[in-house]
Amino acid sequence: MLPEDKSVTPSRPITAALVIRSTLFTIGMFLSTALWAPLIVIASPLPFSVRYRLSQQWSRFNIWWLNKTCDIDYQLEGLEQLPTEPVVVLAKHQSAWETIFFHQLLPPLAWVIKRELLWIPFFGWAMGRLRPIAINRAESRAALMQLLRQGQARLNSGLWVLIFPEGTRTAPGASGEYHSGGAFLATRSGYAVLPIAHNAGEHWSRRGFLKYPGTIRVRFGPLMDSKGYKPKELNQRVERWIENAMAQLSGLSPHATRPATSTEDR
Repeated sequence: MLPEDKSVTPSRPITAALVIRSTLFTIGMFLSTALWAPLIVIASPLPFSVRYRLSQQWSRFNIWWLNKTCDIDYQLEGLEQLPTEPVVVLAKHQSAWETIFFHQLLPPLAWVIKRELLWIPFFGWAMGRLRPIAINRAESRAALMQLLRQGQARLNSGLWVLIFPEGTRTAPGASGEYHSGGAFLATRSGYAVLPIAHNAGEHWSRRGFLKYPGTIRVRFGPLMDSKGYKPKELNQRVERWIENAMAQLSGLSPHATRPATSTEDR
């Protein structure tokens, strides 16, 4: 009997081929992680740029492997919006796909992650060599101060800072609460915001094992100047753009549902 994937709509059939393809991808992802993560740790004495390029090769392999095994491609819209200078990236979060994809596509990023991810053997150790901003989400005020301090330093050093403002993955058609930490960082530092929308969750669901073939659409929004805005105002502007873009990408109404806050891993 084939496993049930409760995170997708019942109208999408679960076939043996779908399970086999998804299994092949998962095996390849785990094997590649087992290879690349120790290499990144071993490369700790080398310059950051070397470690980062090495990690990008892992991401590129898995995006390629996903296409070969599960027939999932992607389409980019608004590439002309990408700036040449560091920005605060505020993106929709639906699956693990975008965490892999953005890492290999965009300039070097400092990820805002929960600190527990760094405790995972090899994977977390490798992630820690890539200059993330690892926060303790149980202490919200301290986490915000850390984000502002380290985020400013990362931006000043030439890294982009990527934040998922909803804090966790949401299902297609759903919208979580947009937290204002990213907007605080942008307004405090003076760096602009780049919003990104995508429908990856329709092919790689937030908790599902199965990967459904098709084309993921990624839309880069207009660069938003943070100067002259209060964090709440900028955060609302970002949310409006992302959720309206999501409705266009997926054909679903914006703010269809608002799930309860989750502590799911990023």
